Amino acid sequence: MSTANLIKMVNQIALYFATEPDQQLAVAGVRNHLQLYWTPGMRKELLAWQTAHPEAELHPLAQAAISGAGWEA
Repeated sequence: MSTANLIKMVNQIALYFATEPDQQLAVAGVRNHLQLYWTPGMRKELLAWQTAHPEAELHPLAQAAISGAGWEA
């Protein structure tokens, strides 16, 4: 899968969880979704892209989920 598709998907997931009023629950929702439904290869590719492009804009919830504690690539 292309990195562009992964970025699009993680931003869509973050938008879904953005309706959660509790920020911590929203971040946990994004993180849990990625860990449950994405393959390890997809997570590693997203993390590698995010590490190489720290200035790039991901949805804030996606950014927090990827860089937060408990993230397993």
